[in-house]
Amino acid sequence: MRPTPYVASLRVYEPMPAFEPAEQLRWQAIPITSSTGYDEQIRALRRLISAEPPALTADGAHILELEGKRYASPWSTAARSWAALASFKESMPLNVARFFLPSNVEEAILISSESVEDKVPHIFTETWIIPPRWFSLFEPAERIRGHNEDGAFTVLRTSIANAKKRCMFTHQSVVSAFGNGPIEQEIADLLEWLTMFHAESLVELDYGGLASYLEQILKEDGFAGLEADTSVEDIHLSLNGLSTGDGAMAGQGYERLVSRWRKVAALEQAT
Repeated sequence: MRPTPYVASLRVYEPMPAFEPAEQLRWQAIPITSSTGYDEQIRALRRLISAEPPALTADGAHILELEGKRYASPWSTAARSWAALASFKESMPLNVARFFLPSNVEEAILISSESVEDKVPHIFTETWIIPPRWFSLFEPAERIRGHNEDGAFTVLRTSIANAKKRCMFTHQSVVSAFGNGPIEQEIADLLEWLTMFHAESLVELDYGGLASYLEQILKEDGFAGLEADTSVEDIHLSLNGLSTGDGAMAGQGYERLVSRWRKVAALEQAT
């Protein structure tokens, strides 16, 4: 079982030439069979117990080898910790935030923060939900799903060129239908993130342990299981409706998508 079965990840894998020579050596040394996903999650759990300064700890990476080329998606632990800290502190008044974040934990995150503040993480994560905009980067044919020792899994993978093109279409469709606003800005931020990586990179959406929860929900609704998941198809139906001015089509796809994942998110309160 996964150490953190409630986490889904959106990752960018860059080819080796995108990295500095020292990083290339590190990523080349990681065996392709290494359980990097398990290792990343275990280290995240350890940081909940001990205030480990992420900037001073040797980081790891997820590795892919396709058609004779090796790609790496560094965990970017320090940069992600810094971003998470900033987001948390912005979500509430400072005089309240200090009661949730002990000073020693904040100090551990802030160590060497100047060296990571401007670095772009290769990985975004969400707990108990997958944002609809993530699905818009992929086509159904790019989906791989099945079962392994951790249970059900779903992974979608495409070129970064495809992901950027689809993200631009999503942004244009939302702006034309609703104008500028929070949803449009989230998509714009996603597109900006994608443009920061090597042109030959790969983009991957990994349901993580949410695949098993989703399969459970689908079976309870009378479906055969994970094969009945049409999240990618649903978001494209919704976007096509937006782009053609068909509100009924847009609403049908979006409602089918969010109602499915709303049931998964509700499991957080039941665990």
